[in-house]
Amino acid sequence: MRIDKLLASSGYGSRKDVKKLIKDKKVYVNDVLVTKEDVKVDEVHDCIMVEQQRVIFQKYIYLMMNKPSGYLCANEDTEATVFDLIKEPYKNIFTVGRLDKDTEGLLLISNDGQFAHNLMSPKKNIDKTYYVEVKNILKDEDIELLKSGSIRLDHEGIKEAKVDKIDDYHIYLTIQEGKYHQVKRMIKNCNNEVVYLKRVRIKDLQLDPNLSLGEYRSLKEEELKKLKDD
Repeated sequence: MRIDKLLASSGYGSRKDVKKLIKDKKVYVNDVLVTKEDVKVDEVHDCIMVEQQRVIFQKYIYLMMNKPSGYLCANEDTEATVFDLIKEPYKNIFTVGRLDKDTEGLLLISNDGQFAHNLMSPKKNIDKTYYVEVKNILKDEDIELLKSGSIRLDHEGIKEAKVDKIDDYHIYLTIQEGKYHQVKRMIKNCNNEVVYLKRVRIKDLQLDPNLSLGEYRSLKEEELKKLKDD
């Protein structure tokens, strides 16, 4: 692979930006100064350094973030976004689905479009579990309504949900769609209100309890396998 293509793909800006890095003598391959942008490199075995930092080339990025409240799941906005929390110069990454601004918890970030589609398409029937705290007592009939699939959102029915009751004010709610404000609107159909919402699981992937709010890490190989397996 050409060095300029590799660096551009790794988040070091456009080909023009990379050309300037090379011109400014900031790029080395195996301790040899790079002087031309068409130099061929082995992205796996060569030691590529930019401004004394090693470049680790990854075709696909898979991150798990513990999203804090107050951040939007948007690539660009006038308000703070989850990408403001990411330090590495990753290129072309996006959130796999979205969480509301005031919702916390498990958020996947990637540059693999097929991976995102397979997890977030309603037709794939992927479970997404939320920890939900509500304002008023959830009665038995409310729990049954949430489970039933008889709630209509956007003039359409929704799939049956799974509810694990913790106490009168706290539940785990598992859904398979991702309609706009779906959990909040489902609770509103019970004449109640969500006061705290956190996604804790997607498919078989649990939110890492060691990740503080705003922290993120790459998915482990076994975690990625679980998400990709049918």
